Amino acid sequence: MKPLFLNPPTFEDFDGGAGARYQASREVTSFWYPTWLCFPAGMIEGSRVVDAPVQKFDLEKCIAIAQEFDMVVMYTSTPTLQIDIETARRIKAVKPGIVTVLTGPHVSVLPEESLRAGKDIIDIVCRGEFDYSVKELCEGREWSRVDGISFLKDGKVTTTPDRPPIADLDTLPFVAPIYKRDLPIAEYIIPHFKNPYVSIYSSRGCPSHCIYCLWPQTFSGRTMRVRSPQNVYEEIKWIVDNIPEMRELSFDDDTFTADRKHAREIAGLIKPLGISWTINARANTDYETLKTLREAGLRHVVVGFESGNDQILKNIKKGVTVAQAVQFAKDCKKLGLSIHGAFIMGLPGETKETIRQTIDFAKQLDLNSIQASLASPYPGTEFYTLCIQQGWISSDSFLDASGHQKCVINYPNLSNTEIFNSVEEFYNKFYFRPKYIARSIGRMILDGDERRKLLKEGKQYLEYMRKRKDSCSDCK
Repeated sequence: MKPLFLNPPTFEDFDGGAGARYQASREVTSFWYPTWLCFPAGMIEGSRVVDAPVQKFDLEKCIAIAQEFDMVVMYTSTPTLQIDIETARRIKAVKPGIVTVLTGPHVSVLPEESLRAGKDIIDIVCRGEFDYSVKELCEGREWSRVDGISFLKDGKVTTTPDRPPIADLDTLPFVAPIYKRDLPIAEYIIPHFKNPYVSIYSSRGCPSHCIYCLWPQTFSGRTMRVRSPQNVYEEIKWIVDNIPEMRELSFDDDTFTADRKHAREIAGLIKPLGISWTINARANTDYETLKTLREAGLRHVVVGFESGNDQILKNIKKGVTVAQAVQFAKDCKKLGLSIHGAFIMGLPGETKETIRQTIDFAKQLDLNSIQASLASPYPGTEFYTLCIQQGWISSDSFLDASGHQKCVINYPNLSNTEIFNSVEEFYNKFYFRPKYIARSIGRMILDGDERRKLLKEGKQYLEYMRKRKDSCSDCK
């Protein structure tokens, strides 16, 4: 069978597909590559990847494309499940014989519920890593003999044995050739990266135990598996030779620095390529590792600081203290590394005082950029289980009507409205500081491209906050 790998159309500027950890419309246009869809696409002849939000394909366009294929494989998320089922329904209405497959964390955790929600529409859900499951389905293997899938048969759910996580990642194809073949590379933008950028993984899984983090608990596992440094180098060399417009490479591993020896070995191999690159790092990475990576071209680190309160960090099993985060930021600045800090408002233990502490903490670190998100207890996470046990969840809808995050948590001492409003307060107090504004003006004066970029992002941010404020009544 010929498969179409589809990141379906949803909301405007929604980035929640097969590569994004933040399943909502963004403050400023940001799109991650649908990397998880591109691995199996590289294994199967006649495949195609469509990333509808980035390519600005509406549902009618996706339906027209799907008619050329025998199977449509969609990556879905908790917030968009019903929308994605409707997309499958519309495709099946035009081509009844097409096999519809859902993948992703939500259906991995809730396969039976997902199938019943899409009864007579969704044929199969894949649980966990779906690379080889889809490949075997396309080769015509009997469904009952394909590990890692669930399907309805005579009204009953058939669940095949779990498929173990892939141990030898070097056996997987490179994703970059699929990007070049199917996707508009120039349209993938992350504001704090040099653009165009290209994103790859050097590993799967994360050994950390953060209670809120979606992928390790539901999808890729807490055992870190790595590609050989030589294999990683060969893909990057292919990118350098074949995607010359790339200005920066992103290692989008859950935590690139979780295996520091592996990280340093990759750095040593790619250093002669002379490229700029970024990583996701933990705030306990040692100075010497950062120094080695910096000397090999590392420019920018994305770090989940989450909170400026040590008790909250303990509550979420972050494994990093505020003091370690402060030292990490100092080390990065000493080495000339740019830092994008990610924070989550509304984690267990949050109060008005801890919100103030976290905002002051971010200002103290004086990061290059930040992202403030609302705590989202997705099914399958320890955070979700805790919220159910404590009765903290106030809504089963994670998004408002326009795709923006809603606060679904109500604490006895802190309402969902207060948590929701803290995000805008955080952004305003961080970005509208005289020091930050002066630094931004300086960059705009010296660099015309930077000036146009910042002005565009500023306009997008103000429009986003206006829309967000308009929808605030949904969370009250």
